[in-house]
Amino acid sequence: MRTADGGEPAAAAPRARGADGPTPMGSERMEMRRRQMAAAPKPAVPAPGPHRAGSRGSNACCFCWCCCCSCSCLTVSSQEEQRLRQASYELRRGDLPTWEESPSPTLEEARAWAQSFEQLMLTAAGRNAFREFLRTEFSEENLLFWMACEELKKEADKAAVEEKARVIYEDYISVLSPKEVSLDSRARELIDRNMAAPAPDMFDDAQLQIYTLMHRDSYPRFLSSALYKDLLRALSERAVEA
Repeated sequence: MRTADGGEPAAAAPRARGADGPTPMGSERMEMRRRQMAAAPKPAVPAPGPHRAGSRGSNACCFCWCCCCSCSCLTVSSQEEQRLRQASYELRRGDLPTWEESPSPTLEEARAWAQSFEQLMLTAAGRNAFREFLRTEFSEENLLFWMACEELKKEADKAAVEEKARVIYEDYISVLSPKEVSLDSRARELIDRNMAAPAPDMFDDAQLQIYTLMHRDSYPRFLSSALYKDLLRALSERAVEA
């Protein structure tokens, strides 16, 4: 059949017949699509749980993940360093030899200590006063090392020399000791070679270095210290009373 203008009539849209009557094909496909999606299983949503070790969380800075270096990590590190430093000092104070036995110095003897470092080191009373001052500066090991070397020189027995040399090395030369003295590399190398065959004078070079250090560095401060001035004042008052 032709239309009024002489053209062909438009083709009728195909229809599908459903249970309740004809249904457009497109609508049926959409309905089937909705049914398939409704029947498909839904993906499970993971339950919240604790952060894994590798994830960033509130403690990320403890794993060096971020730049929040002002957290408690630095505080703990500082406290640990302070604790070790204090422990080292307590160890240094705890196992030191006893003081040398000596009578109380006279006023003339104490005044003579200001004339030269040799006068100070000549008597046990002078060494005790100087050692007390060095303790306030945390450098008491310098005098103790010097005294230990002096004792070693008096030893003649080979076995005793070897034992005392080993003790001096462990106490004052080893880098692991809290009482290690400050020596240059040449003196340390010489000591290391001499340890193969210890001798009473094997620490002479090192002893001279420490003696010079005390003479130039600690001795002037000792003379101007309150400790030495108080001692002179006490001896002066005692001399007046006598």
